[in-house]
Amino acid sequence: MLLATDLDGTFLAGHPENRQRLYQLITAHPEIKLVFVTGRGLEGVLPILSDPTIPIPDYIVCDVGGTVVDGRSQAAVQPLQAGIDARWPGEQVIAEAMAQFPRLERQEVPQQRRCSYFCDADAIDPEIHAAAAGLGCEVLYSAGRYLDILPAGVNKGSTLRALVEHLGLDPDDVLVAGDTLNDLSMYEQGFIGVCVGESEPALLDATRDRARVLHSVHTGCGGILEAIGHFGFLGPQGIDAELRAMDEPGKADLVMVYHRLPYEEAWENGHLARRRPSSPNGIIPTLLSFFGDGKRGSWVAWAIQDPKHAVPFETHTEVDRERYPELVCARVPLQREDVDIFYKRFSKEAFWPTLHTFWERARFREEDWAVFLKVNRLFAERTAMEAAEGAVVWLHDYNLWMVPAYLRELRPDLKIAFFHHTYFPSADVFNVLPWRREIIGSLLQCDYIGFHIPRQAENFVDVARGVAPLKVLETKACAPRYLTYGCAVGLDEVSTAIEVHGRRIGLGAHPVGLDVGRVQQVLDNPETTGRMAQMRAELAGVRVILSVERLDYTKGTLEKLLAFEKLMDDHPELQGRVQLVTVCVPAAKEMRIYDELQVNIEQAVGRINGRFSRVGWTPVQFFFRALPFEEVVAWYAMADVMWITPLRDGLNLVAKEYVATQGLTNGRGVLVLSEFAGAAAELHGALLTNPHDLADLEAKLYSGIAMNAAEAEARLRGLFAIVQHNDIHRWGQDFLDAVDASVAATIAPEALAAPVAAGDSSASAAALRTAA
Repeated sequence: MLLATDLDGTFLAGHPENRQRLYQLITAHPEIKLVFVTGRGLEGVLPILSDPTIPIPDYIVCDVGGTVVDGRSQAAVQPLQAGIDARWPGEQVIAEAMAQFPRLERQEVPQQRRCSYFCDADAIDPEIHAAAAGLGCEVLYSAGRYLDILPAGVNKGSTLRALVEHLGLDPDDVLVAGDTLNDLSMYEQGFIGVCVGESEPALLDATRDRARVLHSVHTGCGGILEAIGHFGFLGPQGIDAELRAMDEPGKADLVMVYHRLPYEEAWENGHLARRRPSSPNGIIPTLLSFFGDGKRGSWVAWAIQDPKHAVPFETHTEVDRERYPELVCARVPLQREDVDIFYKRFSKEAFWPTLHTFWERARFREEDWAVFLKVNRLFAERTAMEAAEGAVVWLHDYNLWMVPAYLRELRPDLKIAFFHHTYFPSADVFNVLPWRREIIGSLLQCDYIGFHIPRQAENFVDVARGVAPLKVLETKACAPRYLTYGCAVGLDEVSTAIEVHGRRIGLGAHPVGLDVGRVQQVLDNPETTGRMAQMRAELAGVRVILSVERLDYTKGTLEKLLAFEKLMDDHPELQGRVQLVTVCVPAAKEMRIYDELQVNIEQAVGRINGRFSRVGWTPVQFFFRALPFEEVVAWYAMADVMWITPLRDGLNLVAKEYVATQGLTNGRGVLVLSEFAGAAAELHGALLTNPHDLADLEAKLYSGIAMNAAEAEARLRGLFAIVQHNDIHRWGQDFLDAVDASVAATIAPEALAAPVAAGDSSASAAALRTAA
């Protein structure tokens, strides 16, 4: 069958359950063709196409019949479009002719091959019709307000009829649906039709005597479902036989969806061994803590399905029976090649540089996007099977951008929350992504989206504005917690709730906190105490400048080295008295995009040490390897200045680790922090620097070295209070509390009609269709 439907009041309306059932039916049934027939212009239809819960139409007839395009490519359907174009005298010609009628108010909406106006019914006189006819056009008036000037013989019905003939379809296999008088022309073509509940009275009057037109009880999508059953389009077994079967809901009240497993695993002597994570990543223990009170939960993550091992793949495993007895790990089986493409290549070569505003480095491959979609679909399907009815699903980071779209389709009952761990850029950067509409459309299926700082949340709102009509429902002042005008990522006010496509979406700033207790444990370790004593002896008389980061062009390592070299040139009195200790963690061997950067950094280190070294003193001590967390903490305690200079960073936990270490050891170290790191908006008291300005990098570093003890101590005291209060546990709890509050504030869509009952179709309905 072909379903040709109006949008507003019809396909986009009705009870939410009926909308979901109809959309699933169309998506699941390969032989249902969908045509949007609307008064909107094509540009006005694009936001609907970005909503992943709404099926993509095969064709779009818009501008009240003036435009006909392919639904996926938006390419004109020829020769139909050329025939319409030949009848259209042009917008300016019509506008000038209608200017003589002062009661016509031009609609400010995107449109082509028509001119649209607002007016009262008594404003339409014969002179308007005559003026239009003189230009080869016709007048269409509907809903007691809308007037359209269209090419003669062009309307929704005529263009739909031409499309049906162009496709070689049987007119008896076409169902048209509408709710206003400008849909009348579709019914006048003789197609089977439905006027959905609460249609315009004029349309109901005009179609009352048409045996092939049903006046449904149900509104919107419910009326379309009612008509499909009434006319027997899907045969005697009815609609429910065609709807895809959904698995029974799972048992997890909270589903954590993260790309990493909550444990480490490796093959040892033919057996898969699992152990607690050794990584210093403090997020995983915190996320696990939400399952410590016996809450039923699932942790969804990928695992490599290696065909070299004959052991069957385990979909479900225990995490820690003693600590988390009701938590299971639901493993998504991925081939190694999929992981390499999805994570190591595509995410890092396409999304990572774009998110961090280095779009010129990005490489976009359509075949990689297909793998990304496949992996996200697998995550969504596994999550849908794990979640209990109405459960909270907490998704993490850009690797899983498309999961909300698939998940909302599979499980509309779920509360979907998303936290974006990386930086989220402004619209002029994000819009470089070829798939921006699909990505934003997916994120807009969430009930709540969290970011590190207000600037990133507001950037998301700006990007979303370019994808779909958006209304800001709530805003909140950023001060006093966040800097407003004091840094590059500051903001004075942030949107905290928006409405898109009739759905309320909560937004919030939640800077990831630090596990301060874990740092204290390291400091309490006798080995750490001994290491620190040894360092004090070795570094006596030298002020330590510490830098810790991964090898990445976003981290500003090379810029930092150049600034340090300039400092040595401009302040020779510091030679022999300061030392830059740089810990640079290398990237995975498979990631070749950092090779050139690594060479440049090593050359800079060699040049600086070659120029300034003297007996007993080397200006740069460079560790190109990952150091154990215990050793890094010891360096934190020794460092007089922590120099963190990313060119762009979502947050930067290293800054917080340094502050915590200094605070717990009663230190007075100075934090020199890039104002382009998310943490800059939160960490009042840091000495902010612009890493894109070599002179400022040098000047702020010098200020940090030369800062008097009283000021350094006061700054550190304020920083430590922030880090200690807003720790990792508060971050997690605040996020989930915000999700609950946002869902509670959501106004449930008004139930315009009850859901259509199952089994509406019957053999007699099929017979009625044949008779009609």
